[in-house]
Amino acid sequence: MTESTDPPEARRTSRVEFDALFASVRTWGRWSHADRGAWNLATPERVRRAAGLVRDGTAVPLGLPWNTRPGPDNPRPALHYMSDLGDVEPPEPATHKDFLGADYHGKAVTHLDALAHVAYRGRLYDGRPARACVGADGVRFGSVAALGPLVAKGVLLDLPAVLGTDWLEPGRAVGAADVVAAERALGAAVDEGCAVLLRTGRFRRRRALGPWDVGTASAGFAVDAMPLLGERGIGLLGADGDSDVRPSPVEGVHSPVHALAVAAMGVPLLDNLDLEELSAACAVAGRYEFMIVVAPLVVPGGTGSPVNPVAVL
Repeated sequence: MTESTDPPEARRTSRVEFDALFASVRTWGRWSHADRGAWNLATPERVRRAAGLVRDGTAVPLGLPWNTRPGPDNPRPALHYMSDLGDVEPPEPATHKDFLGADYHGKAVTHLDALAHVAYRGRLYDGRPARACVGADGVRFGSVAALGPLVAKGVLLDLPAVLGTDWLEPGRAVGAADVVAAERALGAAVDEGCAVLLRTGRFRRRRALGPWDVGTASAGFAVDAMPLLGERGIGLLGADGDSDVRPSPVEGVHSPVHALAVAAMGVPLLDNLDLEELSAACAVAGRYEFMIVVAPLVVPGGTGSPVNPVAVL
């Protein structure tokens, strides 16, 4: 396979068109536990069905290594240093401790975006005013602590595998027609409550060509894919980028898929997944549906969490 060339650009969308789209996919008022959004769809019955997708027990981690090295795709490196080398707390046994820290809402840490992470026109999901809900001490609506763990059916939309390429070039937009074509080619169905994971081949490209600024150029979903995903009733959306195609095709909106998924649809996002091992495992198994487990840190008032999701085939 070879890399894709001359990627089709996303159709330019005006702010007026985008606002109409936002209103059309909005699910405000749907759930009594609004700060869980679409994770309300993770019912015990759906969890049971997701567990039924496990056949050979192959467990695939989807998180990136903790990245402490600066680069064009990691301008705010994570922190890791030793805080106890065995000489701090005598007597025996000696202990060794370390510190972790990260400004994780970026392009280098695998993380979950909770509903408080994104506001559009001053409103969080369910129409909650951002200024009243977000303060210096944290958030009072849409916290990651409200989500809890998720066990769901996962669907890998492996676009490079479908198109016979190594990766999608930055700027390649994945639209509704691409989603339907991928379902057909991979024998996978996007349905209610499932977690949709988009593989663009970002990390295969990075290994071959080196890092680049994915904040300005990346493959991802076109906004026209979001009504389809909304109609299917997905519970979670993720990608090996941040789900948005960049540069943004929407006038005045730098992350339109974030706005539509989180603020309109109440769908949390998984950003910066490493989907290369999962792609290989799905190809060997001949199936692109699996159980996925996501367990964010319980951070009261937090807008998200670093995570290491696990897919089980």
